[in-house]
Amino acid sequence: QLVESGGGLVQTGGSLRLACVVSGFTLDDYAIGWFRQAPGKEREGVACMSTTDGNTFYDDSVKGRFTISRDNAKNMVYLQMDNLEPDDTGVYYCAAHRGPNNYWGQGTQVTVSS
Repeated sequence: QLVESGGGLVQTGGSLRLACVVSGFTLDDYAIGWFRQAPGKEREGVACMSTTDGNTFYDDSVKGRFTISRDNAKNMVYLQMDNLEPDDTGVYYCAAHRGPNNYWGQGTQVTVSS
């Protein structure tokens, strides 16, 4: 089970830190990611991190502003979001993936006002 928190309403240029607590399995061997879905749009990938070498990948729209991280000891995943823009508005989901296993959280709303 994945449960996100940390969403909210913020002004343009503000920051939020999303957290995702993982239970029921050990996060160590899972690739992790954050996705978002804006109203009327499809879900899109925002950031992800591999398991072995910790390589990170970001969508071009968030590069330099968002940072994904993980704490395997605490079974936690984070997304630090800085310099937020109105286009960042949406429901943010964390996900964990290993082979055929994919787990998703229920999402947390992020709203950036102009």
